[in-house]
Amino acid sequence: MSTVKRPIIAIDGPAGSGKSTTARLVAEKLHLMHIDTGAMYRAVALKMLKHGVELTDKEQLQKLLDSTMVTQKESADGLRILLDSVDVTDDIRTPEISLWVGPVSEHPVVREHLVKWQRELGQAGGVVLEGRDIGTVVFPDADLKIFLIADVHVRALRRRKEMLARGIDQPVEEVEDALAARDERDSTREYSPLRKADDAAEVDTTHMTIGDQVDAIVKLALKLGSK
Repeated sequence: MSTVKRPIIAIDGPAGSGKSTTARLVAEKLHLMHIDTGAMYRAVALKMLKHGVELTDKEQLQKLLDSTMVTQKESADGLRILLDSVDVTDDIRTPEISLWVGPVSEHPVVREHLVKWQRELGQAGGVVLEGRDIGTVVFPDADLKIFLIADVHVRALRRRKEMLARGIDQPVEEVEDALAARDERDSTREYSPLRKADDAAEVDTTHMTIGDQVDAIVKLALKLGSK
């Protein structure tokens, strides 16, 4: 990439479309930094649950956010998420947090705070970020915008496989119902809804392997330098 040496690559899409794994591997191939924005919201949700802070209590919510630090680090096991310097990578992937993170991520106070974090982390470029509003809100001027889609049943099978790897056995029907409900909330919420940016490239991952997804996005990224 000769003319865009430190690009900002935004990957959006619904839960289970392969955003996180794809973003991480794309970042590795292009020697860029991967910023897991979804993990940030999950970490905040975890802290709120632990401290008993309700979304309706704006004062306590703001205090919690102001005293919260979410960071990430690379390890032999992959990207690790730290909440106030404590590794919470596994804690933020439980069914309880998956249910709670939706309402948390929809809250304007939380989104405003985390969008600020994300912009600070990625403003210098050389990053790959994934989420639901990266290409529309966080970095509307991103050098490359991708919107991943996939059949909800396929997404449920993928999510269940991830959960089983963490020792969580939940019927695929329940996982699918939860994903469908999350899709509805994300797409219809008033603040930063899930939607495809007008200039985003849509990639249907229903019948694609993670390797296929990564190769497709890397190919698009490499074209940036030839423009």
